Amino acid sequence: MKLKPKFNLKREVKITGIILLVVGLIAFTERMKNDVAVGDIEVKIANLNENHFMDEQDVINLMQVNRENIKGASVSHLDLKAIEGRVKNDPFVRDAELYTDLKGNVVANVELRRPVARMVRNDGPDGYLAEDGAVMPVSDKFTARVILLSGPYIRKILKTQNLNETEEGKELMTLIDIIRNDDFWKAQIAQLDIDSKMRITMMPQVGDERIEFGKPENAAAKLKKLKVYYKEILPRLGWNKYSRVNLEYEGQIVAE
Repeated sequence: MKLKPKFNLKREVKITGIILLVVGLIAFTERMKNDVAVGDIEVKIANLNENHFMDEQDVINLMQVNRENIKGASVSHLDLKAIEGRVKNDPFVRDAELYTDLKGNVVANVELRRPVARMVRNDGPDGYLAEDGAVMPVSDKFTARVILLSGPYIRKILKTQNLNETEEGKELMTLIDIIRNDDFWKAQIAQLDIDSKMRITMMPQVGDERIEFGKPENAAAKLKKLKVYYKEILPRLGWNKYSRVNLEYEGQIVAE
């Protein structure tokens, strides 16, 4: 026979009291937040030591309302979500979170985008390609030492605003990631010149040869062949032996 649980009035009253206390504290906290003015603005920037496209003052400027600093404004009248959205929309910002504490201070946690390549153009301003594939403008504050991208394909990148929007764009990002994450390739490859059909010619850091890489598909296999050229062929024949190296043919290296 199943026993019915005993009703414990004292316990039920205690639980109800705790719930009411928690609800009251939440309501009190919200009221306190709404009654205070914005004190300090605390900006915490991730990746600041790796790039300096933005500083704390730049973030504070993005947080202005009607071109005025929010410091001293009523917390209850601030649309933090709208301000947060404005910070997130900056091309140098990958993510941002804004909130207030009990004292009325506004805290902004901001993650900056990391540049992985610089796009150089003859018909317009340069730009950067970020780690997440987004396009960023150049900055007067900071110049990143990254691989250069040039050629007609740059226009297509700028139109998409993010290289990862297309499959061929993802392949190019894969190639860039392999180069930047490998000390050997970072020391060898200075520039990728990309034509309108996305065929890549690599410009080395040392030497005058032009490396015809072709499209960025099968990047790892092509780079493996190129490493054979650098490790086995050049040491025997000399750095100035060839002016052109082609990697487009499967299983072959064509050097002239």
